[in-house]
Amino acid sequence: MDVYVIDENTANIRIDKAIVILDNSLSRVTIQRLIDDNNILVNGKNTKASYKTKLGDKITIQHEEPKKLDIVAQDIPIEVLYEDEDIIVVNKPKGLVVHPANGNPDGTLVNAIMNLCGDSLSGIGGEIRPGIIHRLDKDTSGVLIVAKNDLAHINISNQIKDRKTKKIYIALVRGVIKENEATINMPIGRSKRDRKKMAVTKDGKEAVTHFKVLKRYENFTLLEIKIDTGRTHQIRVHMSEIGHPIVGDYVYSNGKNPFNVEGQMLHAKQIQFIHPRTGKDMSIEAPIPIYFQKIIEQLDKGEIDGEK
Repeated sequence: MDVYVIDENTANIRIDKAIVILDNSLSRVTIQRLIDDNNILVNGKNTKASYKTKLGDKITIQHEEPKKLDIVAQDIPIEVLYEDEDIIVVNKPKGLVVHPANGNPDGTLVNAIMNLCGDSLSGIGGEIRPGIIHRLDKDTSGVLIVAKNDLAHINISNQIKDRKTKKIYIALVRGVIKENEATINMPIGRSKRDRKKMAVTKDGKEAVTHFKVLKRYENFTLLEIKIDTGRTHQIRVHMSEIGHPIVGDYVYSNGKNPFNVEGQMLHAKQIQFIHPRTGKDMSIEAPIPIYFQKIIEQLDKGEIDGEK
């Protein structure tokens, strides 16, 4: 148990922000969970994340006991792009869910990582998400970092929060985009019409997507995409909003395409970050999936032009 007293540097701000300053070993996600579980007290009383601190407040933090993982290690083929004592970087295949949840109790990336790493994964993500710092949608393939310890988890989480990481995606979208480069800056929040979907909304969170045209085809455009923020379904929502949904995306378009692809043609090609222990600049790439490469080759040869 840790006890802190609010001083001038941590007064008059949200308690979750104050605790990040007081104890930089805790992520915002962990702090929220501790508050929800009544493991953070203010002057001996339960609190909320929105509470604004006052000078002299006594903050008590009861740290979580590590939970025994009840996840089955499964021998699911995963391409390892990089690994050391702190992190493992993998190339997540299309169709693989990142972590267990309702409807996907196993057969996930976490089950595969457990098979590779055993219990040597950070526990910050909770019992069903050991080591998971960030995620990719089920049908989005590509590079993904997994933390082997809490130091790596907190450090890289903070890099993502502070926008120090750089993520580059490749996408094939419907229609021909005229601009060579552009930025989409539209807030994203939960759709009011369908709570399972995200949408551009006035009261949503800031979402910034940059794209550059790599090649134009008769009815499609190949893009390189960079994101400043990491909102749920951000790229898919933004591209659909400007009238160029990602090929195969049946959630944010009708999904029809002449390639018979199911699920969005979106690939996380590269991630750049600072190594959490050495401070070295890291840049790791995941090769474009074979099916994606073949479709590009077909388009390059003019074998498929028409829209379905």
